[in-house]
Amino acid sequence: MGSGVRGPILLVEDDVETRLAYRALLEHAGWNVHEAADGEQALRLVDDLLPRAAIIDISIPGMDGWETTRRLKLDERTRDVPVLLVTGHALDEDRQRAQDLGCAAYLVKPVLPSRFVEEVARLVEKP
Repeated sequence: MGSGVRGPILLVEDDVETRLAYRALLEHAGWNVHEAADGEQALRLVDDLLPRAAIIDISIPGMDGWETTRRLKLDERTRDVPVLLVTGHALDEDRQRAQDLGCAAYLVKPVLPSRFVEEVARLVEKP
């Protein structure tokens, strides 16, 4: 896994317990994690942060994960940031919508911790 802190990673999740669990998993794997509870906060953070990846829950208050992702992909500075959508939405249409938006990955909750970390590593460590 290498030594030192990697990242930064942007984690967008409104559920506090889920956000803390994901943060703990990512920090244990060595990433520097920045949190947002909603899409507006995420977009404010992303300009200064320019994360290696963004992990976004679809069902967040206000601007949902779909719109947050759409705006990230429209912005020239952040369009290449790989987005991992993590959601309870398991429909094929949702997967297709994520792909159409340019998401790099899509995981359905509940997700095994090892699978979550593996997917983030795959996105961040892509050449």
